[in-house]
Amino acid sequence: MFNKLMIKLVPEWARDQIEFWEAIRRRNLWFIKLRYSVVAMLSAFLFITTFIFKIDYTESQVTAGIFIIASILIYNLILHRLRKYVRFSVNRFNPLYLSIMQMLFDMISLLLLVYFTGTIESPLYLQFIFLVIIGSLILPESIIYTMSAVFVLIFSALTVLEHYKVIAHHQVNGLLSFPLYDNPNYIAAFLFTFAFVVFVSVYLANGIARQLYRHETELVESIKKINGAEKEKQKYIMGIVHELKTPIVAVASYIDLILQKFLGPVDEAVEEKLLRAKHRTDESIQMINDVLNVSKLNLYNQFDEEEFDIKEVVAGVLKRRKPFAESHLIKMKLSDERKKKLKLNGDKFLLDIAVSNLIGNSIKYGADSGSVEVTIKNDEGNVVVEVCDDGVGIPENELPKIFNDFYRAKNVKKIITEGSGLGLSVVKKIVERHGGSITVKSPSRIATNNQPGSCFTIKLPLHRKEREELIMLA
Repeated sequence: MFNKLMIKLVPEWARDQIEFWEAIRRRNLWFIKLRYSVVAMLSAFLFITTFIFKIDYTESQVTAGIFIIASILIYNLILHRLRKYVRFSVNRFNPLYLSIMQMLFDMISLLLLVYFTGTIESPLYLQFIFLVIIGSLILPESIIYTMSAVFVLIFSALTVLEHYKVIAHHQVNGLLSFPLYDNPNYIAAFLFTFAFVVFVSVYLANGIARQLYRHETELVESIKKINGAEKEKQKYIMGIVHELKTPIVAVASYIDLILQKFLGPVDEAVEEKLLRAKHRTDESIQMINDVLNVSKLNLYNQFDEEEFDIKEVVAGVLKRRKPFAESHLIKMKLSDERKKKLKLNGDKFLLDIAVSNLIGNSIKYGADSGSVEVTIKNDEGNVVVEVCDDGVGIPENELPKIFNDFYRAKNVKKIITEGSGLGLSVVKKIVERHGGSITVKSPSRIATNNQPGSCFTIKLPLHRKEREELIMLA
């Protein structure tokens, strides 16, 4: 029953929006940090009024003040710790519940402070105005109005009970020359004004919050429409590009038939032209595949997860790329420096595309009779794959741009005209989809005098359990 009631407090549009929960979570943290300042200010207030302004507090007032301030600090530390374990779930204890807990604890603490410093004569009652404004920016309208009404009623009840001597009045000696809680006209005027200011403050602050929520709702709807349009665009691109790929693949197949002499002998000069044509068609197919891969990554948010050893992926790519490397007289080397062969959890197919792209680039832009070195190692709970070559390298001023869509380095364009500029963009998207990162250095660690080369480093996180095992081994 309680859970159903709490679910109704969450705006329907926000229940599946991580941005809403992140905003509440950030405000909770801000509220918690602010409370540490409040503890410091209250402690300073008690010290200054006692020893500098010579306010004569009773023993019960001093004891209650110290106890309340200590309690605020303790529950704030608990809330600060608890916040780390709060999940973004409507059906479980979530950041909104934590906000309500904070408001309840603060209201109880403030009521006690106000009561022990004179209730209607206390200067601390103004803190409640500040508290309800903060609450109005975090909590739903019904909750903050209810809390404010309860506080005003309890505050009024304490004031009336003190006036009729039902409960003790804790007057702060030296603060006022005459008591106020005995004057019924002042009590009536004060309580009316206090209630009016409280509810007007809630109305104004909550109105601002509601307006922000409406804007957030409109923004979420706009983002959904944009995402829908983007998906339709990606589907359209995939359809068109796939149709373009079909005739090019057919041309490549016919060229293969001629080159393999199935249609009879081929003149040497003609064969050379056909080999160039075959190379160009292969480049075109690769460019189309890059565009299709980018479209798929942008279109689908899910990917297949399985456990596998990254060495299997790298070794498979090197085996497939071996003929290409041998045609350029490039030597390829694989080094596995891991002490413990820990498995990754991710999409093996996508990571194969990423590694294949990096190794393919190292061969394509490498120097004839050069080298490509692939190293696998562990680093603080991550599997690291480093692909280094002694090829043309990348100009230093272009390093920050090479992962952008359709970007190609100027020195590469002079060597090879073909290329979509999407390969490294695809690699970055795949790596980030796995929670990893990719960096590049040029010159590389195997650079030569004439060939600076480049080193691409991929870091992929392991399972939580395996990360802990690896850190313990280090």
